[in-house]
Amino acid sequence: MKEDGFSTRSIHAGEDPEEVESGDVIAPINLTTTFAKEDLDEIDKGYVYSRTSNPTRDKLEKKIASLESGKYGLAFASGMATEQSVLMSLLEQGDHVLAFDDLYGGTKRLFDEVMVKFGLHFDYVDATDLENIIENVKEDTELIWLESPTNPLMKLSDIEEISKIADQMEIDVVVDNTFATPYFQRPLELGADIVVHSLTKYIGGHSDVVGGAVVTNDEESFEKMKFNQNAAGAILSPFNSWLVMRGIKTLKPRMELHEKNAKDIADHLEGHRKVKKVHYPGLESHPQHELARKQMEGFGGMLSFEIDGGSEEAKRFIENLEIFHLAESLGGVESLAEIPSVMTHASVPKEKREKVGIKDNLIRLSVGIEESDDLVEDLENAFRYI
Repeated sequence: MKEDGFSTRSIHAGEDPEEVESGDVIAPINLTTTFAKEDLDEIDKGYVYSRTSNPTRDKLEKKIASLESGKYGLAFASGMATEQSVLMSLLEQGDHVLAFDDLYGGTKRLFDEVMVKFGLHFDYVDATDLENIIENVKEDTELIWLESPTNPLMKLSDIEEISKIADQMEIDVVVDNTFATPYFQRPLELGADIVVHSLTKYIGGHSDVVGGAVVTNDEESFEKMKFNQNAAGAILSPFNSWLVMRGIKTLKPRMELHEKNAKDIADHLEGHRKVKKVHYPGLESHPQHELARKQMEGFGGMLSFEIDGGSEEAKRFIENLEIFHLAESLGGVESLAEIPSVMTHASVPKEKREKVGIKDNLIRLSVGIEESDDLVEDLENAFRYI
């Protein structure tokens, strides 16, 4: 039988009214912490305790796995809890991780200030160049960690080619797919082993829930992460699982609007006399535009640009936006603006930020689904202050 389309799976995957006695079309929220049994023989059957498994969370895990073309999904209390679980589940003391040098600041903080205490070590390379991957793999490298597009410079890595190289070396490839979402990119189909998400962002989509998820096709990796999910307990609550499922139902139309508006803004900013450079894979001027066209089905709603000036000009610009809220995070229906050097990437030392290309005049936009003309006008009004 033909597989259901993306929107159909967004709405129905994991949610079957026939599995609920009352026939609920929308999955109910199972708030219980524990599950009563008729006798001791039932203790190891079905649901026992909600940290271990919960019907609402299970439905979400099935849904996100389906969208990412994966067999197994797990939901966690946050994106960072997800990343920590992947590392703690699949690695041992002394293992090495090779990561993209342009990563979310919180990911680098987790790697460099937390996970190193457990005996893991990390190196960062420009993963836009395949040779950098090949040359920096070590004997003890167990994971290659990618974001594509990256946060905040919108760089891409060739997921398919890197996965081929890693497979030959028996190294797993992890891709943070938060920016693209499974609607625009499915790393498992490109050969990656594991996909991670901050559900807080586009998947939830409404800035009202914090969560994370991991998806894989590898049963052994899944069992290790499932064990860690239960043992460490950083689970997504039933209510938050339900909120994420509600958000997923409109993922396709939301992402199409996010992308349309982001394209309009990127086109407007490119060549603007007060803008030095625009970072958006949907622009032909983006150095990896053709790679984006090859491995993505859309370019997403995130972009960044370098304003003409320094930190003071960036500050005046961003503080005079009205529709764009000055706030961290991304992926909600509302538009957000931030300065990475003092917000999302403030935990990264200045010299390391600048080496990667994160300058003090860099502004990141999470383009929402408001009217495109209103967003462009808001940006133009703010430009008057610099």
